[in-house]
Amino acid sequence: MRYIDDDLKDKTILITGGAGFIGSNLAFYFQENHPDAKVVILDSFRNQETLSNGNLKSFGHFKNLIGFLGEVISGDINDKALLQSLEKNYKFDYIFHEAAISDTTAQEQDLMIKTNVNAYADLLNLAQKHGANMIYASSAATYGNAPSPQRVGREAPQNVYGFSKLCMDNLSREYMKKSNISIVGLRYFNVYGPREYFKNSTASMVLQFGHQILCGKNPRLFEDSDKILRDFIYIEDVISANIKAMNPLKSGIFNVGTAKARSFQDIVDILQRELGTNLTCEYIKNPFIGSYQFHTEADIASTTEVLGYVPRFELEDGIKAYVEEIRRVYNEEVKK
Repeated sequence: MRYIDDDLKDKTILITGGAGFIGSNLAFYFQENHPDAKVVILDSFRNQETLSNGNLKSFGHFKNLIGFLGEVISGDINDKALLQSLEKNYKFDYIFHEAAISDTTAQEQDLMIKTNVNAYADLLNLAQKHGANMIYASSAATYGNAPSPQRVGREAPQNVYGFSKLCMDNLSREYMKKSNISIVGLRYFNVYGPREYFKNSTASMVLQFGHQILCGKNPRLFEDSDKILRDFIYIEDVISANIKAMNPLKSGIFNVGTAKARSFQDIVDILQRELGTNLTCEYIKNPFIGSYQFHTEADIASTTEVLGYVPRFELEDGIKAYVEEIRRVYNEEVKK
């Protein structure tokens, strides 16, 4: 679906983190709906480098971009020489900043702040020099254990990732005061959908439960999973919000969710219905009580008012749209 009628012919769009989950979906949105736009992807791509928790430092994967026809640059947003080269050799009209250390369990505070906050300041300076509108990924992690519905201005981050995203938002507000470009931060809630598989263990529970079920394993949930509620949002709604943020009524920070909290039990029940299975759920003790969000629900009133964003996908709709891709990834990546 095309989310704006603007003609993007001769416009140049930079997508950082473009080989990741959301960035790659953005790239294909433009390729399919605005083929006359020039799309440049910057991504560090994955290697064997890991964080102290054992997870990969970068989740970018070439398979997310198979079929993409635009320009692809391998590089790190912390590389100031690379950013200077981008400033000199391109003239961007829009920057979609999705690159980040996105692992909420990462302990490297120095790397998190350097990558998520300091490099973002450099990209904001690039956007100003080019006159490019900036749309960047913030996060619902800024809210921590704040009560639902989560509203901008009620932040209480519980980890360095959430703190780094709040720092980005605060930095953005300072730039908004003095900048002639629009700057929009999008606080994503629990996103699921195609091209997330290469996030490995940080991929959504929709995908992880789907693959458990396809393996014939009983789905394993925490006890009282029917009472653990999250705002799950399908990737197509996230892309819609990003596109509508290209030319907003005003700059700002906005939630991107469905405004409806659903349970992990709901996910399993819907998946079993769609996959035609009737496996017995197994319930285990939740080891994260005390450091675990039990209810998230985005307040999207300002997102609707300023961006014109209205979510289209209920959880049932999103899983139904996603289930064949879950099967494909299972057959091509998990079973091999």
